[in-house]
Amino acid sequence: MSVAAVGLALLGSLFFALGAALQQSETGPDRVALRHLARRPRWLLGGLAVGAGTALHVLALRYGPLTLVQPLGAASLLFALPCAAALRHRRPRPRELAAAAAVAAGLTGLVLTVPEHTGDPRLGPWGAVALLAGAATVALGLLAVSRRVSPTARAGLLAMAAGVLYGATATLTRVLVDGAWEPWLLLAAPLPALAALGLLQRAYACGHFGVAFASLQVADPLTAVVFGAVLLGEPLPTGATATLTALAAALLAACGTVALARTGPPPAVHVPQVR
Repeated sequence: MSVAAVGLALLGSLFFALGAALQQSETGPDRVALRHLARRPRWLLGGLAVGAGTALHVLALRYGPLTLVQPLGAASLLFALPCAAALRHRRPRPRELAAAAAVAAGLTGLVLTVPEHTGDPRLGPWGAVALLAGAATVALGLLAVSRRVSPTARAGLLAMAAGVLYGATATLTRVLVDGAWEPWLLLAAPLPALAALGLLQRAYACGHFGVAFASLQVADPLTAVVFGAVLLGEPLPTGATATLTALAAALLAACGTVALARTGPPPAVHVPQVR
């Protein structure tokens, strides 16, 4: 069962990474509107790959515990950079891979320090309103700041905003998969995901795929952990050892993201525009 969970989780990470790289290859300063991107076959193929990766990750959770499956999701960053490099007909740079490995190791450490929650998560209407309002406020703040910074920082901030909204989506989804099929919850869940998709395409358009994808991978799980603790009553790391480990893992992930930012964007590749 554990072998199946590991295999499914790694395959899901590969599909997710491939989908992100395909979608990033279709974005640009004048190609960020979803209505335009949805006409491009490669972008749509990337969306299908992301969907397949998500489905495989959910299936992996049927065969293995969260503490085994969730850390393997960090492997998507290690897969994403080679996929993006291959689409641009170049080799991934060693510094990129080293920085990505640092982010993946940090994310894995963070996930492993979070205790497993055995109770059934419950979220009332007012809790959902607080979740959506909190995520939207943070995302809008990051969006506002992104307009005043360099392209590299803009890519990271926009992807972080998307990660916050995806983290909110993951929190709502966790409640749904445990049987809370209230109509209002089904209607609320897609809202932050759609907003996150648009922000993520803007992040990709900045030309710093490694920074954007790493920022997304950091912000998404951290947001889900915070919302899970505050709104669903899920446990956080306790004790000196777990707390220090979580802080060290967070620092490692942050340093890896900064290192990715310093590698610079990949060589530009001309992509024909949609007329």
